[in-house]
Amino acid sequence: MRKALVFGGSGQIGVPLLARLLQAGWQVYAVSRSSHESQPGLHWLSGEFGRAMVLPERVDAIFSLGPLDRFAQWYAQEQVSSPRVVAFGSTSLETKQASADDYERDLAARLKAAEAEVFRHAAARGAHATLLRPTLIYGGGHDKSLTRIAAVAKRTGFFVLPSGATGLRQPVHVVDLAAAALSVIDAPATYGRHYALPGGEALAYRQMVKRTLAALQPPARLIEVPAPLFRAMLWAARRSGRMQGLSDAAVNRMREDMVFDAAPAARDFGYAPRPFQPDPAALGLR
Repeated sequence: MRKALVFGGSGQIGVPLLARLLQAGWQVYAVSRSSHESQPGLHWLSGEFGRAMVLPERVDAIFSLGPLDRFAQWYAQEQVSSPRVVAFGSTSLETKQASADDYERDLAARLKAAEAEVFRHAAARGAHATLLRPTLIYGGGHDKSLTRIAAVAKRTGFFVLPSGATGLRQPVHVVDLAAAALSVIDAPATYGRHYALPGGEALAYRQMVKRTLAALQPPARLIEVPAPLFRAMLWAARRSGRMQGLSDAAVNRMREDMVFDAAPAARDFGYAPRPFQPDPAALGLR
């Protein structure tokens, strides 16, 4: 029986990944900050990076589903032996490198440095690391993009976008990401490589939001306003304590294409993500 150590097991990618590992007969040690009840084949470990945890000495694979920079710091110091490491980063590494927002540029730099650290320490230990970079994640009900949009629209009955929000996006479902994480384990072609993991469909930002709103019960309405009016509305919302997570840089990117090639992942480990078809459950709504 193969053993896996999973960081972020209770998160949006972790839940479907644990189910797949258990179904495949793995013995799983899952780390979470909150308490969970263990079950046959699944042992929950309470803890987080930076705190002492009692971990197995050796596993067949380590999965990191949370912040990549914090995992890189842990991996540089800990001595859990494993021949395989699969860690999630983000395509933000590429899309936010030249952002006008200081925080976003710093995030891209931290992701890039963390990837390099994971690869370096894996090589030093004779292990094989694979880094996965998802695009815009949905399906777990905990993402900070589409789930937030759905929550606002559910409450108000509408959602407002600036006109011209036509930049292409490829939203990717958490179940497809979990499948990818497990698929790379036994694929030697993925050793020492990173992969973009886009969704199975590229669609305009406004169309992505429109499809999200149509999935609500009852459906919500998309309202498009001139960009100057939208910025004035956003300023007012921020003044009242709302929409703090929507930066000016994020608004500007609504006009920009953010499309990634899934062909390398399809070639090396059979990656085949679904098209974007959200439903209330996928958006964290019941």
